[in-house]
This record gives sequence, C-alpha cells and structure tokens, in this order.
Amino acid sequence: MNKVSFQTLTPFTFSLRSLSFSHHHSRSFLRFSVRATSSRAMTSHIVGYPRVGPKRELKFALESFWDGKSSADELKKVAADLRSAIWKQMAEAGIQHIPSNTFSYYDQVLDTTAMLGAVPDRYNWNGGEIGFDVYFSMARGNASVPAMEMTKWFDTNYHFIVPELGPDVKFSYASHKAVDEYNEAKALGVNTVPVLVGPVSYLLLSKPAKGVDKSFSLLSLIDKILPVYKEVVTELKAAGATWVQFDEPTLVKDLDAHQLKAFNYAYEELESTLSGLNVLIETYFADVPAEAYKTLTSLKAVTAYGFDLVRGTKTLDLIKQGFPSGKFLFAGVVDGRNIWANNLASSLNTLQALGDIVGKEKVVVSTSCSLLHTAVDLVNETKLDQEIKSWLAFASQKVVEVNALAKALSGQKDEVFFSSNAAALASRKSSPRVTNEAVQKAAAALKGSDHRRATNVSSRLDAQQKKLNLPILPTTTIGSFPQTADLRRVRREFKANKISEEDYIHFIKEEINNVVKIQEELDIDVLVHGEPERNDMVEYFGEQLSGFAFTANGWVQSYGSRCVKPPIIYGDVSRPKPMTVFWSSTAQSLTKRPMKGMLTGPVTILNWSFVRDDQPRFETCYQIALAIKDEVEDLEKAGITVIQIDEAALREGLPLRKSEEAFYLNWAVHSFRITNCGVQDTTQIHTHMCYSNFNDIIHSIIDMDADVITIENSRSDEKLLSVFRDGVKYGAGIGPGVYDIHSPRIPPTEEIADRINKMLAVLESNILWVNPDCGLKTRKYTEVKPALTNVVAAAKLIRNQLASSK
Repeated sequence: MNKVSFQTLTPFTFSLRSLSFSHHHSRSFLRFSVRATSSRAMTSHIVGYPRVGPKRELKFALESFWDGKSSADELKKVAADLRSAIWKQMAEAGIQHIPSNTFSYYDQVLDTTAMLGAVPDRYNWNGGEIGFDVYFSMARGNASVPAMEMTKWFDTNYHFIVPELGPDVKFSYASHKAVDEYNEAKALGVNTVPVLVGPVSYLLLSKPAKGVDKSFSLLSLIDKILPVYKEVVTELKAAGATWVQFDEPTLVKDLDAHQLKAFNYAYEELESTLSGLNVLIETYFADVPAEAYKTLTSLKAVTAYGFDLVRGTKTLDLIKQGFPSGKFLFAGVVDGRNIWANNLASSLNTLQALGDIVGKEKVVVSTSCSLLHTAVDLVNETKLDQEIKSWLAFASQKVVEVNALAKALSGQKDEVFFSSNAAALASRKSSPRVTNEAVQKAAAALKGSDHRRATNVSSRLDAQQKKLNLPILPTTTIGSFPQTADLRRVRREFKANKISEEDYIHFIKEEINNVVKIQEELDIDVLVHGEPERNDMVEYFGEQLSGFAFTANGWVQSYGSRCVKPPIIYGDVSRPKPMTVFWSSTAQSLTKRPMKGMLTGPVTILNWSFVRDDQPRFETCYQIALAIKDEVEDLEKAGITVIQIDEAALREGLPLRKSEEAFYLNWAVHSFRITNCGVQDTTQIHTHMCYSNFNDIIHSIIDMDADVITIENSRSDEKLLSVFRDGVKYGAGIGPGVYDIHSPRIPPTEEIADRINKMLAVLESNILWVNPDCGLKTRKYTEVKPALTNVVAAAKLIRNQLASSK
C-alpha cells in the first residue's frame, strides 16, 4: 500500500464517538498507513490512551463475560472495536507516533507478567499461550485460590497487579499480545509504536513471592527475563515495527547506584536485538533525578527519551545542561493526569526553548504520561455547564492539542485554535464562580493551629467503651453494601425525574432497613447503613459541595472493570447544607446498636478528583476539610456516636521523591485532624485506608490521631502486620482487613480465624477490630452474606479462645 501524507488525507467520519458496540457491528474501515518516521519536522506522540471506551464499553463486556452471559469471542470483538477506533482517531488527528499494546483487559503490568510466563504455581498453568482463564484468575482469584496482590500505580488512583517473583520462576514467552496488536493495527493501515513495560521497572515493581526471602534481589532476575524481551522485540521487528517504546517510570524515583546500573546492563544486553529499531524510553509522573538522567541519556541502544514536563519541570534544567546529540526528545507538555485545557501558548514557548537546545527537528510533542488517567471524550458531556466545559480537555481533546502544538512548532500554527484556547483560559481566570472570599479567609485562618483533640487516644477509647460497651474484637464493615441492579435503576430514575422524591426516599429507607436487618441477623457489632443513596464515595459529596462540577461520562479506570468518575474541583469549596445527617439518623433510628456516620475525608476527595491547578493543592484540601468538619459536628449533634472519615487515598498522594514526602504528609494529616478536632471524647472517630503500601508512612497514620483505623491487609499477604512486628507501638483501635472484597472468593472461617491470630501475635486484643478490607459495593449479596457470616464466626471463635485461656 502506498504511504500517504497526512496533509492529503480526506477526513473520515468514523471516530471513537460514533462507534457502535453491538456484537453484530461490522467493520469496514478506511485503511491508513502511518509512517513512524524520524525525518519529519512536525512529529507528535501519545504515551497511551484510555482503554475502557467512551461509554465504559470494556467494563460492561468484561462483567458480562465474567458472569457467563457472553463468550470470549464477544469480549474480544468489543476489545478489537475499541482498539481500532482509538488507532483511527489518532491517525485522523494527525498523530505520527501512535501507541499499541497500551490496551489491556485488566492491567498492563499483569500483561507483562503473562508475556514473561511468570504465573504463580497456585494457578496451575501448564505452559502454552496464556488464556483468559489463567489471566483473570491472577487478576481476580477464583473459587479455589486468591488473586495476586493489587496496589496503586505510583501516585495515581490506578491499580496494578504486583508480580510475584523468586529464584525458581521459569520465564517463557507466553503471551504474544504486543505483536498481535501491532499486526492488528498494521492490518488497518496504522503503523504503531508497540509499548512494553521496561524490564527494569517490571522487576522493581515486583515483590518476592510467598516463601521467598524478603531480602531476595528481584534485579538478580534480569538475565532470566531479557531473553523473553529479545524474542518479543525480534518478532516486532519481523512484523515491520520501526519504533518500540519501553515504559521505565521507576526512573523518576529515588534509585540507588545498584538499581541505576541495572538500566545500563539491561539495555546493553538488548542492544544488538534493538539494532535497526528506533527505541524510546518513556518516563512519567515526576522529574527525573540528576543521576537517573545521566544514566538514561547515556544508554547506547536508545534513540529517544520521553519526559513528563508537567509534573517534572526540574527535568527542563537537566535538559538545558546537556542533552545527547542526535537523540530525540519526546516532550510531555500535555497533561495526562488532569482535565484542564492546555495553556497552548505557554507549552509552545517551552517547546521552542527545547528546540533551541536539542534542535527543533529532534523535539516530538507528547503527553506527560498515558491518557489512561484522564476521562475519554468531552463530546459525550452534553449536560455540562458550557463555561466550565470550555475550560476542559479530555483524552480525545488532548490528542488534538498535541497535534496542534506539533504543527505550531513546525511553523503551521492554527491561529484560530490558539486564540480560542487563550480566550477559554482568560474566562477561567476571571470567572466570579471560582473565588469565594469567605472560604479563602477561613482556610487562611487555619495556619495558626495543628488542630488536635484535647485528650490522648487511650483516654478517649476508655470513654468511648463506657458509652458503646462493645465486645472484645468488635466486628464492623467498611461502609457500603452491594448495590443491586434495582437500586441503581431507582437512583437513575430519580436523577432523571422519572420517580418522585417521596418514592425515592421510601425505596432508600427500605434498602437501609434491609441492610440493618442483615447486619443484626449476622450479629455485627457496629453497623453501617450501606450507602444505598450514594453513587460514589467522592462524587456523592462533591455533588453537595460548592466549587465542584460533574460529568456524565468522565469515567477513568481504577482497576480491571472498576471505573470512577472523578468530580472536577474548579473553585473554592464550601458546604451549603448537611449532606449525610438525614440518612445516618434514619439508620440509627432502626437499631439499638451503634450506627457509623460515613464520610469521605478531605485528602481522598482531593486525590480522587480532578483538582484545580490555579492554587496549591493543600489550599484546596484545607477548604474541603472545613466543609467535612461542619458535617462531622452536625452528625454528632444528631446523636451519631461513631463517625468514619475515610482517607482511602492518603497514601497515593505521597510524592514519588523522599525529599517531598514530609511536606505532603504534614498538610494531608493536618487536613484530616481539622475535620474532627471539635468532637467530644465519647465520639469515636474511625478512618479507613485501602490498597497501598502503608508501612513507610505508619508514623503519619498514627499522627492522624483517629480512634480506630481499618486498613487493607488480606490481599497484600498481611504485609501491614510486619510494621508492628518491627516494634512500632500503636495504641489506637485497628482493624486490618480479614476478607478480600475485590475477589468473588468466600474465605472460610478457619482462614479468617488464622488471620486474626496472626494479628494478635503483634497487636493487643483490646485494640483489634475484625472487618473486611474495603466496602462491599461491588460484590453480590450471595457472596457477602456467607463471607460476613464467616467473619463474625471467626471473631466469636477467637473471643471464646481468649476467654477460656484466661
């Protein structure tokens, strides 16, 4: 097929927006050929793209397949349609370096584990190409074995599946996905840049498998995995690939000399295999430290380097001090982590300055990271306020911004597009909806105090126990109960004004009544109302706070099929009226047992939103903290004696560099304390944290000064408990999770009892709580009831054992 220049292409009508996902959708595509070439002045690149689809098509296809309602072929068809639409859309927008293999059915690190054949023994894989059965068992567990650990991807709300490695793992080329997807795009006429998780980052993101000594050097496996990488690269070259992208995001972290040497070694070993290919090493999420920059830019096999110039502005100074001659700079100036329209004039200035240093023909305009972390397409937001909409750019619009900057850099500036962008930025800056002077003053006044409760935690726990009279090892859940199809339908109908407020309230009250009855029948000690009125733990609050805007389809993948719809914080935040008091009071009136008030904390609301970028994040966080403080005090006045303020996302906001951690933790922990510093000693404040590595911030968690903390534990192989084995003294109540709610598996009573005993080996029985890892919203009642039955039975079993041993 003849190569066609982009300037001569006729715009075609097919796009991601118009894609139909019925199983009978027939594909008749215009075919393109996109030359990934290094000789053009105007070059543009996208690091990666959202895979869920503009209307969450992948989510629904996955869940249908998991439920046995559709076939593997039907799932593959939806996936292929999504991929082809994305490639076509980028080609239509004029992008030269279009990525492939950034699509995933669950997670790109899990895809790499499959590619390397690094399947833990418990999944009984017998070799050959890894199929859905083994792949989804690793991701989700199955009836007989648990899933692999899941944790946060750097400082994002995306989760990856952590590889479990050891000296005896036999690596083999077991998933040809990277080559298959390259060929799939090529058959559509799009020559893509295949993307692989780089070998060194893969190992640095792994953990020693169960039974492997914790001191085992994961980097010692580099010689075992490189042969598989060589096979993949050889096949990609044979298929016609001219570029390959290795994502090595661990280069932005604080790495020691031994870890940096691994990059030199790996890419030297790959050098002969990579010969003849253009090789891009992509970094993102922060600036690259000076030593890592020196290591990266000295790698011989590498043609191009990708940098995040949005969160990594210090990298600009390193580039100014020296950039290797003849290499390409992939300049990540379009933010892949937020939804604000790019400041095109400012980005163009940056690109021109870079062009002066490295040569204009060597600058490739790119996104700061994969667009996986932003919403898909603004076109689907038909109800969003027009003024606010003009300030935004989702993934689809960011692709257009990248191309507009690339054209401008090569002297083909679209003056109309740039003028319209400048007008939108000016409108946002001057809009009266952004600023509330009373809020600004209240937040500024916070700086004089550290907002601690008047008495220490052990005195408070004594006062609370007198009031609550709980048994030893009290049981509770984290907040949400399963959200049935009926419940979601009623919420949808109420939002669309199809049912009256009276009917809606009646339905939700019935749902709460049902959840209370279930918990009483199960004999749980501290109850929750199940959150049937809530769509999402952040969106629910944001909808009732000023300064927030909401999308209809602004979904972002969190893990697997789980998507979240982050609110947009565009202005100063305040609470016009109580948000949860009515429902919590209603629930408490149905039982004599304590009923938890359920709130989302300020740091989590911040970290799980798209946050305004025109003031420091901590200022926005203090504003949210004041709004939550008002709610906490209103709940207390209404007679709610246990109030949970979830800070699920506190850890994920931690900067990637040690030098910046203390500042973040100081304001984040302070924000939490602001919310509850005014309550009585007898009011018990809980907080909850989910999937993350907590051991390195345990002292900050203690400094939050909550009365009780519930925390993810079961899926990470009780890693959390090691911190207490190491002698950290914890005096507040603590509930390390005993039931992994992200898997459909029902843990038996004995297994849960065993977990509780492990906890009792390092924690006092008078502070230990028994609870699941996380909320139960995504599970079914057929899973939740037996699992919670076993949780309560295990707690009672250990209580009896403790009583008889005394």
